[in-house]
Amino acid sequence: MVPHLITALTGPINELEQRILESMPAIERWFRLEWMEHTPPFYSSVDVRNAGFKLAPVDTNLFPGGFNNLTEEMLPLAVQAAMAAIEKICPEAKNLLLIPEKHTRNTFYLMNVQRLVQIFHQAGLNVRLGTLDDTIQEPTTLNLPDGSTLAVEPLLRTKRRLGLKDFDPCTILLNNDLSAGLPQVLEGLHEQYLLPPLHAGWAVRRKSNHFQAYEEVAKKFAKLLGMDPWLINPMFAKCGQVNFAEGAGIDCLQSNADALLSKIRRKYKEYGIQEKPFVIVKADAGTYGMGIMTVRDAKDLTELNRKTRNKMSVIKDGQEVTEVIIQEGVPTYERVNDGVAEPVVYMIDRYVVGGFYRVHAERGIDENLNAPGASFVPLAFAESNHLPKPGAKPGASAPNRFYMYGVIARLAMLAGSYELEATDPDAETYD
Repeated sequence: MVPHLITALTGPINELEQRILESMPAIERWFRLEWMEHTPPFYSSVDVRNAGFKLAPVDTNLFPGGFNNLTEEMLPLAVQAAMAAIEKICPEAKNLLLIPEKHTRNTFYLMNVQRLVQIFHQAGLNVRLGTLDDTIQEPTTLNLPDGSTLAVEPLLRTKRRLGLKDFDPCTILLNNDLSAGLPQVLEGLHEQYLLPPLHAGWAVRRKSNHFQAYEEVAKKFAKLLGMDPWLINPMFAKCGQVNFAEGAGIDCLQSNADALLSKIRRKYKEYGIQEKPFVIVKADAGTYGMGIMTVRDAKDLTELNRKTRNKMSVIKDGQEVTEVIIQEGVPTYERVNDGVAEPVVYMIDRYVVGGFYRVHAERGIDENLNAPGASFVPLAFAESNHLPKPGAKPGASAPNRFYMYGVIARLAMLAGSYELEATDPDAETYD
């Protein structure tokens, strides 16, 4: 069953879809050449917003949860991609140590961990779970909603290697985004592959670096297709010294938001778009939809109430927000079951392996949907969503629409690759 898209299927997005479909061989060749030069992140998920007049990624997660929201039909793709990824890194691998987030009481998250175990087990690896939670001193069984269980074990660190009791892995896969900082136990591992690398974690990573890299990718791609990069790129600015609790740095926020809103207005005028522009202010590091607000007028930033200031000042693991990114707001005109929806695309290595809609019935088209109350509708199709139909009219075919989402998501993944190369502390630098 294809969720019915009520997107306005007559605006410039159709032209974009047409152009992407007509350029498919050139696009796939372009990606192929890029992947010869750059290493894709081990896995990633990308939130995409379809405004009808533009289609852009608004967030790229390098430690994706939510694999449990992919349908059974998508699993063979995920297993194949996992095999390809492991083969490149450690062809002789037989043991994989998976390190999940510490919040072991979140059963939805644990279902994601279970799905990851299943994918890598079917890719031919012995998978065991090690935890960064110091309170777990012995193997512990966690119960899942479907009646199954997971066992997590305390980590065992030697001078150069990390493992578990009687378990020495070639590869360590992090499904923990390191928001709370870089754990000492993960540092200085020179004999094992740590994926993703430590500098991909939120202790180091910044969204502004990612979108800087994405801007570069979008320009290259737009040049290939002969189009305006703005149609696939959300503009942004950043502020580095903000303290919401004390009201410090608000002038930087205000001036940047004002300048960005003016730029968006000019673009809207150029394309004859009648919408009222908005920007999204969010923490420059971190996930889980925390520390995010929608701003339609820069003046509103001087009158933030205590509740908003408190909401903006702290994110996951109690980390204080001192840096923010101000991003062009991309409204979403997709709906599923009367709720505002956005597609989330999942990738392992350089392959799209599936996705789902994040749906929120109580949120507007200009708000963050990654919030309590969101539900997930799998992108399940009566026909393959990976093979587009070149002859179909734009907007008429779900596989065409989702091929396009996959292209945009892969652009964001490529930006993730650029970003990790640029921020790699071990990379050699040449003058």
